[in-house]
Amino acid sequence: MKFRATQPDSPEINLTALIDVVFLLLIFFMVTTTFEWRSELSIELPTASVREDMRNDEVVAVVIDAAGHVHVEGHRVDDAEAPALRSVLANAARRFDSPRVIVSADAHTPHQSVVTVMDAARQAGLYRLTIAARRPREPAR
Repeated sequence: MKFRATQPDSPEINLTALIDVVFLLLIFFMVTTTFEWRSELSIELPTASVREDMRNDEVVAVVIDAAGHVHVEGHRVDDAEAPALRSVLANAARRFDSPRVIVSADAHTPHQSVVTVMDAARQAGLYRLTIAARRPREPAR
């Protein structure tokens, strides 16, 4: 009996398992990543004792620095008067159904700047307004 010599199979790299592992790692990191809302500007928030739980899914962030400069969603608004600010806030709120405006103002911000932002938000039809504050430190016991 004569057997034929079989040629060895050429080595293969199975990429299916590798792609599955990379895909699972990607999903793992997407699910476990936490996103925090932080201000890029250095501001000192005033203190308040009451804390309200907030959802971050429908938020328009307004930051006012100590000099009174207004930043909406990280972009500085050069003309911080009510009509210009109203249009910027309305454009930022268009992507949400019922957005909440969070005003983060430095503790040394002129009061007029905060009032101007609140008035512009009202004129833009944004009635859910929150002023950000930090909790006071507990006294040492």
